[in-house]
Amino acid sequence: MSHDLIQNTMQELKGRSTPTESREFPMTDADFQRLSQLAHNYTGIVLGAHKRDMVYGRLARRIRALGLRDFNAYCDLLDTPGSGELSGFINSITTNLTSFFRERHHFDFLRDRALPEVKQRNAHSKKLRIWSAGCSTGEEPYSLSITVNEVMDTQRWDCKILATDLDSNVLSHGSNGVYDIQRIETVDMAQRQRWFFKDASGETVKVKPAIQKTISFKRLNLIEDWPMKGPFDIIFCRNVVIYFNKDTQRQLFDRFADILVDGGYLCIGHSETLNRVTDRFKALGHTIYQKI
Repeated sequence: MSHDLIQNTMQELKGRSTPTESREFPMTDADFQRLSQLAHNYTGIVLGAHKRDMVYGRLARRIRALGLRDFNAYCDLLDTPGSGELSGFINSITTNLTSFFRERHHFDFLRDRALPEVKQRNAHSKKLRIWSAGCSTGEEPYSLSITVNEVMDTQRWDCKILATDLDSNVLSHGSNGVYDIQRIETVDMAQRQRWFFKDASGETVKVKPAIQKTISFKRLNLIEDWPMKGPFDIIFCRNVVIYFNKDTQRQLFDRFADILVDGGYLCIGHSETLNRVTDRFKALGHTIYQKI
């Protein structure tokens, strides 16, 4: 191939749009970098290059709804004080995959070991405090509440579950406690009958007040200040820190240790680990850790 032909071919390739640029809304490398930096600044989430298509798909809906021309205009809007779009941005980029009794071994551990220990340790105060950090649409805290109600005498014990998330939309869903009936397929039949109401159409269910009253849903950014002081007996923070870098993870796990009782438990996601991140917990297996 001649030098001129190579040069012409290179110029043609440069002039072509990349797959991203040929989409409905142009998103340049600079736009993605701005969005990644904003995500990290406000949430601690790390958006690597492999997340670019996901970011495009989720934020294109926001751009369309706002009547903007491209991602550059959207970034400018996010940088505009008082625009009110930051919440929409955060809600769009956070991932909310969950189910009732997901990773059931954690709830078995809660039933068989953690809660009996709390009953013994807190026999005088009769208080139980659990935190579901990154609670998504509420399936996790309701699974926790079902387990607590089946183990603890909630008439005599002060049992409270704090359910927090960054996404205000999923918190509203969780607080309402209404789910498509398919969502409770992972729940035992006896528990379905005991803890859920089925609507007349048979298409949705609502959690019963007995498990709903135990839970407080609150919006919270884990990398910002925490208004609660604890202490907590048990913390579930599952499939959340995978989006954080190691420094952010280290800070977060140290803060969890600070707010847990001595000997308290931390449950994390199946693809997460505390190894080489913090030495304040000992591993018990199955991504269950105990504060040292």
